[in-house]
Amino acid sequence: MGGSDWVSSSLPYLTPRLAGQGDAWAAEAAARGRRGNQRILHAGETPAPAEVAELLGVPAGEPVVVRRRLILLDDEPSELTDTYYPLAIAAGTRLAGAAKIPGGALALLAERGHVGALVREDVTAGLPDEAERETLGAAPGEPVLRLVRLTLDRDDRPIQVDRMVMPALRQRLRYQIRIG
Repeated sequence: MGGSDWVSSSLPYLTPRLAGQGDAWAAEAAARGRRGNQRILHAGETPAPAEVAELLGVPAGEPVVVRRRLILLDDEPSELTDTYYPLAIAAGTRLAGAAKIPGGALALLAERGHVGALVREDVTAGLPDEAERETLGAAPGEPVLRLVRLTLDRDDRPIQVDRMVMPALRQRLRYQIRIG
């Protein structure tokens, strides 16, 4: 898949899905005649990496909940995503388990009173580490895009941090902003 073949927008991934709707990725892929699914590689408590800790406003190494997912397009790796939640929000919930969450994580957060109101995304490019390269099926020397998304609630409290790694040559990100 060339870079011009797939254009991804963040907006569908920022709002909870309605009851009965499938996940946003599967719906986006299906709308283009493709198959999108995901595999949960790991879920549970983990020490917060420094970058995540700073964004969540917790000390580095403090326990947080992470869900690591491999995002697939037509059964081929498309993205590796780690989503982190503060322990106070996610401990003891389905977010800490490896099973799929009916309605998705955003719907579960909303049910628990945590609704995103502000999102900040930072995108950088670089080379993957060996584990990322192998998981994504990237060629040696193939660059990746790294997208870090912070979601804050109405009171500017962090509720979620996503760290995504995507083969750069297979992606094009689109940001559309309406002003006024």
